[in-house]
Amino acid sequence: MAALAWLLIPLVAAIGAGLWGSWANRTRKMRSDGPELDGYARFREAMEKSHSGT
Repeated sequence: MAALAWLLIPLVAAIGAGLWGSWANRTRKMRSDGPELDGYARFREAMEKSHSGT
């Protein structure tokens, strides 16, 4: 019986991880990557600018 209890622990953890993953991903489909991509584009532009001091 103790072995069954030890086998239930990973099973419950896997079910909990699956539920958390689906909950965490629920709004990702509604959000777009627009703001993140805009920020990355600004970052690249800033890094590509040549500095006159160097």
